[in-house]
Amino acid sequence: MKHAVKAGLRPSPSGGAHRTHLPALLTALGTIGAVFDSASAQTAFTLPAPPFELPMVPPVSGTWTVMVGVGGEYKPDFEGANRALLSPVPIFAIRRAGSTEQFRGPRDSASIAFLDFGDLRAGPVAKFVAARKQYNYSVLNGLGDVKAAVELGGFVEYYPVDWFRTRVELRQGVVGPNGTVADFSADFIVPVIQRLTISAGPRFTWESTQATSPYFGIDAVQAMASGLPVFNAKGGAHSYGGGAQVSYRINPQWEVHSYVEYERLLGDAASSPLVTLRGSPNQTTFGIGASYSFDVKIR
Repeated sequence: MKHAVKAGLRPSPSGGAHRTHLPALLTALGTIGAVFDSASAQTAFTLPAPPFELPMVPPVSGTWTVMVGVGGEYKPDFEGANRALLSPVPIFAIRRAGSTEQFRGPRDSASIAFLDFGDLRAGPVAKFVAARKQYNYSVLNGLGDVKAAVELGGFVEYYPVDWFRTRVELRQGVVGPNGTVADFSADFIVPVIQRLTISAGPRFTWESTQATSPYFGIDAVQAMASGLPVFNAKGGAHSYGGGAQVSYRINPQWEVHSYVEYERLLGDAASSPLVTLRGSPNQTTFGIGASYSFDVKIR
């Protein structure tokens, strides 16, 4: 994901040294366990009712099951890079208590299923995209910084059969680069043994020009400063690929998982001089994570 805050395990290309954050990840996991294990004696946390309800949307009041966690991803330094770092990533999802627990893919943004009919779910999504700082990587010198972004939107996912999920996310940048991103994914879900599940499937991403240009475009000033040729990056088909995940349910609260995701950049993202001269269109991510589920009651 582009939202991760980089935490390197190797010396920076710019000459600095990144600190190892793997112990911090393990500490965070332990903290989450300690906090929620102590809270599990209660049936649910209770929160006050919201000041108003939105029309045409099911009421927020009731009991919700919240999943939170933390993981680590070994992924490209930045989108289009040919070197990788370990980065911490948050995990968050929420659903109505008592509803069937649904599959969650590693590319899914934080989401809430306000509409849940079992095989058809829909609701809002949110994604944070970390800033890209030129001083972190020598290959970016002269290209300037790209501000952090917050993308908000909605998702729809559908299960034509129990073992196959399709999902679409449409997000719009509201902070930072204000482009539009559409993510399409499908996963075959295979329970191997009790509590152990393997899944895999294809991926595709479309982006508008406003979402692509800040990361892959090079204007005249940037060209002079970086030594790369001018390039006017436009949006369109952005990437395709596939992913696979193995997850294990330790108990009703705890789950651990590992995964690999591959994507091949397309269009102007793949044609950008940043990628053709200093990076790679092939982007591979390896990840691990753990999550904890608990109930929250809203009056």
